[in-house]
Amino acid sequence: MTKREWDKLLAVINGKDLSAGSTGFIIDSPWLPGWSGVTMLNYYTSDEIWLKSNLQAIETFPDITFLPGFWSEYGMCTEPSAFGARTVWYRENLPHAEKVIHCSEDIARLPHPNVEFDGLLPFMINRLKNLENRINASGHTLKFAVTRGPLNIATFLMGTSEFMLLLAMEPEKAYELLEKITRFICDWIRYQKVCFPSIEGVLLLDDIVGFVGEEECREFVVPYLKRAFKAIPTKIRFFHNDAFGLVCAPFLKETGVNLFNFAFDHPINKIRELAGPDVALIGNLAPRDILAAGTPEEVYQATREMISNVTDRQKIIWSCGGGIPQDVSNENLKAFVSAVNSFS
Repeated sequence: MTKREWDKLLAVINGKDLSAGSTGFIIDSPWLPGWSGVTMLNYYTSDEIWLKSNLQAIETFPDITFLPGFWSEYGMCTEPSAFGARTVWYRENLPHAEKVIHCSEDIARLPHPNVEFDGLLPFMINRLKNLENRINASGHTLKFAVTRGPLNIATFLMGTSEFMLLLAMEPEKAYELLEKITRFICDWIRYQKVCFPSIEGVLLLDDIVGFVGEEECREFVVPYLKRAFKAIPTKIRFFHNDAFGLVCAPFLKETGVNLFNFAFDHPINKIRELAGPDVALIGNLAPRDILAAGTPEEVYQATREMISNVTDRQKIIWSCGGGIPQDVSNENLKAFVSAVNSFS
C-alpha cells in the first residue's frame, strides 16, 4: 500500500475525506492467480510469481486500493497448519486443511503453536522478508497484519457442523477451544508486527460469525475479537464477514472494529444503521453474480444503483460484498471504477 493510499484510507475511516469516491477491494488467491494467468499452485509456491501477480494488479488498476496489500497467504490453510492440520494442495483449486479435532476431548490436547516456526507461518513471513525491499521499491509498504478469526479457524480444525454443535451442546469446550485459538491469534498478530514494524492495521476475517445468533455473538464472538484487535496498537481494525452480518454489526464498535466488509445482500443503509456512525464500511456489490458474471454495462449500472441508494456516502469505500471472486475481468473492474468516479 502506498502512503497516499494509506492516508486516503485513514481519511475515509476518520470521516475527513469528503470526496465520496474511494474504491477498494480485498484480493487474494481466489482471484489473483487466474487473473494473472498462473496456476494456484505456482502462485503459492513461487515468490517471483506471487510478487509479479500482485504488482501486475496494482499497476493495471492504479485507481483501486487493493487490501490488505501484498497479502502473503495460502488460502484458508495458513492458520490451521500451525495447529498441525494436514494441507492438501491442488494445481488449480484452493488448498484444503484437514481436521485435527475429531471429538471434544481432542481440544485439551491441541498444541499452542509457536508462530515463528509452526506450519505455513514461517513461509508466509519469509516470503515477505525476501521481497520486502522490492515491495518498498515499488512505492508500497506492508501495513496490515492479517489473520483468520477464532470461529473461522475453529471450523477448519474440527468442521463447521461439529463446531456449531459444540457451541450448543458443550459451551465449556467451546470456550476452551476459542481461548486457545485467540491466544494464538494474538501471538500471530504481534509476531507480524515484530517482523514488519511498518504494520499499523489488522485485517481479521471470520465468516463463521455470520452463523450465530445475537446471544451467541455476544458470548462467543465479541470477547475474543476484542482481544485480537487489541493485540497491537493500530489505526485500522478491519473486519471481514461476508456471511450474515446483521447480528454482528451492532457489536462492531465494542470489539474495536473501525472498517467492516460485509455481505452484498445487506443494504449499506441497514448496516450503517446497525453499526453506527463510527464504523467505516466497505462494500457491497454482488461479487459473483454482478462483478464476475455481469457485463461491463451491468456492472456500471448496478454500481451506480448501489451508490444512489445510499443515504450517507461518507465513511464508505466502494467495493463488493467480500473479496474479489474468481473470473472478474479487467473490463468489469474498470466499469466499477468508472461508475464510482461518476459520483465524485
